[in-house]
Amino acid sequence: MKRKLALALVASTTSLLVAMSASIASGQTALAAETAAPPDPATAAVQAADRLVESEPGVLRVSAKDAFVRRGVTPGQNGLNYVSYERTHAGLPVRGGDFVVVTNSDGGVLSTSIAQTQALNVATKPAISADKAADVARALVPEVASVSAPQLSVFAEGAGRLAYEVRVDGMNQGRETKLHVFVDAVNGQVIEKSDLVMDGTGNSYYNGNPVTIGTSGSGTSFSMADPVRTGIRCGGQDGATYTGTDDNWGNGSGTNLETACVDTLFAAGKEWDMLSQWLGRNGINGTGGGFPARVGLNAVNAFWNGSYTSFGRSQDNQRQVTPIDVVAHEYGHAIFQTTPGGSTGSNEKGGLNESTGDIFGALTEWFANEPANLDPPDYSVGEEVNLVGSGPIRYMHQPSLISGNPNCFSSSVPGMEVHAAAGVQNHWFYLLAEGTNPTNGQPQSPTCNSTTLTGLGPRKAGQIFMATLLRKTATWTHSLARKASLEAAIQSFPGSCAEFDATKAAWLAVSVPAAAGEPASCQGGGPAFSMELNPTSATVQPGATATSTVSTTTTTPPAQTVTFSASGLPAGVTATFSPSSVTSGASSTMTINVPAGTPTATYNVIVTGDGTSMDRTAPFTLNVGTIGNVVFNDTFETSLGWTTNASGTDTATTGAWERGDPEATSSGVGLQLGTTVSGVNDLVTGRLAGSSAGTYDVDGGATSVRSPEIALPTGTLTLTLSWYLAHLNNASSADYFRVRVVSGTTNTVVLQQLGSAANRAGAWQAATINLSSFAGQTVRLLVETADAGTASLIEAGVDDVKITRS
Repeated sequence: MKRKLALALVASTTSLLVAMSASIASGQTALAAETAAPPDPATAAVQAADRLVESEPGVLRVSAKDAFVRRGVTPGQNGLNYVSYERTHAGLPVRGGDFVVVTNSDGGVLSTSIAQTQALNVATKPAISADKAADVARALVPEVASVSAPQLSVFAEGAGRLAYEVRVDGMNQGRETKLHVFVDAVNGQVIEKSDLVMDGTGNSYYNGNPVTIGTSGSGTSFSMADPVRTGIRCGGQDGATYTGTDDNWGNGSGTNLETACVDTLFAAGKEWDMLSQWLGRNGINGTGGGFPARVGLNAVNAFWNGSYTSFGRSQDNQRQVTPIDVVAHEYGHAIFQTTPGGSTGSNEKGGLNESTGDIFGALTEWFANEPANLDPPDYSVGEEVNLVGSGPIRYMHQPSLISGNPNCFSSSVPGMEVHAAAGVQNHWFYLLAEGTNPTNGQPQSPTCNSTTLTGLGPRKAGQIFMATLLRKTATWTHSLARKASLEAAIQSFPGSCAEFDATKAAWLAVSVPAAAGEPASCQGGGPAFSMELNPTSATVQPGATATSTVSTTTTTPPAQTVTFSASGLPAGVTATFSPSSVTSGASSTMTINVPAGTPTATYNVIVTGDGTSMDRTAPFTLNVGTIGNVVFNDTFETSLGWTTNASGTDTATTGAWERGDPEATSSGVGLQLGTTVSGVNDLVTGRLAGSSAGTYDVDGGATSVRSPEIALPTGTLTLTLSWYLAHLNNASSADYFRVRVVSGTTNTVVLQQLGSAANRAGAWQAATINLSSFAGQTVRLLVETADAGTASLIEAGVDDVKITRS
């Protein structure tokens, strides 16, 4: 059964069985040059990951009712990319069904990170009402401000539990709370609850005077908003950014709130730069953005509430809670929230979240590297603010120095208060960075198994930890973090085993048990291979066979065993490989047997090469029956390698082209179509339904999507496709839908529709275009849509693209 894979805007080891005729009044015009180029690493990652998901490997625990949504691709260091997916079951979102596919720079699949342990099979009729679920969740918050409408979902525990997801905002013992609650839709029990609110040139109090911070303005109008680090700004509890008539801020006093903002902007800037220069992350959220900060909280506390950080005061009212490690800790929660898997979940995940804040606090101190008279680097938390008059609130080298904080993992840790539970991962990170007997003035650290360890240094330890977070799933435990970090060490430092060995030794030293499927050894540091098919398509009559040579090349020694398989075949059709496995560098012959009675159609087959240390996938187009001499055919049910913004010059801020299952959008007139010409997927400008102006429609300029390379034979060639352009009467002739053929350094418009000041409803149209002038060339199709004039509501779609020869 073919599974739906939708695409959003944009860790187990890898041993996976891993028509209206259209014319152009102005003729064909050669426009700006665009040179066809190999896919960039992010595009190669997406193509490989999508094909892997479409092949439904056993590690993903796919059931017949599952569908998948790609949520994004995040680049990491050393050419790694992390492609994250969410799952639906019978149309309902699945809590804990998400996963991450990790690829290398040219699209080789290295590993997957998934917490779900078995395929789901859930009845979707609730036994209790949504109102009852809301009452159960409401009872968990003493002072309720709002309760969201309960949403049915599936909780991935065992074969799955039907649940209502509810969010309750309010106050709990004087502190803000945003509680996410999953209520069993059969018996009304609380399955899981977690709080999104995590406690937690100017004149500085902590960092010396003067310090340089990012501010905006000129003349006599300035504000404490960083002009370079997007989203980073600071002000009071009302959310307004502090402003002034000059660019000199604060007075260096521990009670001055402007000074607190100086320290906050300084620390946030250092953390931002550390993320970029040490860890390869683009901003706090990974996509070049950050979040505002508020000072002046009238509490002995600091917190992150999912949207901004907030900082209070010390118990004696003499200092604001804004030293480097505390500020970086709170923004560390934002990093945890904006990596795959998010931040809500179990209590154990909450402890790992708190530890994440501490780790980023320590990393930022080491990056800033201030002298001893200011805030020198260490692994203590809050030592400068002296929050309640008793020194640091946590010690990473020996957490048990604070009563109730464990050095070692035990069965009681998952249920502990989250700040105490942070101790285990904190201790692991200290041992990974510094070892047991540091020589740089840091304290000795005991281990739970009496071993002696040598650290890798804070920077390299931070790189492993960041790569671990990029494998995070909605269900996150100490054992899963251990597993992900071991894979991170292997893949981030190919050719070396020192990092893997140190990472594993540090986990053993804090007694965290292994997770199923984790790598047992370094495996030599990441051999790699490439795989190609020749030919990549075949036309065959029922009762006959088609063949293709599957060639492999060892790109990073040593050679490895590669086992072949094929998916996406129609019922009754089989694929065999001779031999079934090879040592990379050798080839195999794929034979597809098409029995009599196989329906005439085009089938998109995915060939998988399952290697010892990585996987490769490649598409193969199988044309069955007399359906014309098909050169290229894409119904968009699987990924054949179309690339959004291939040239990197798109200007649209929303509504980027994507492949997926579209949702209908209307505004007085039907615009984006919720139906496709065939199957469930098409190419569409922002597949989700728009909830308001500026959401998921094309805005701010042009968006483009480019096909894979297509080798055109000689002869008479015809391109057919279905398309639409829809807009409201605020559109103009500056808005457009275009199809170009890109060949070498030139491209030619072969289809164009301009906007106009009239409502244009979405309706599929068929286009037939003669491509014979391109015969014998290797080309790509380029589809473009733009909201290029005054802001207007623009939607477009493409489906069933086919090139035939006659």
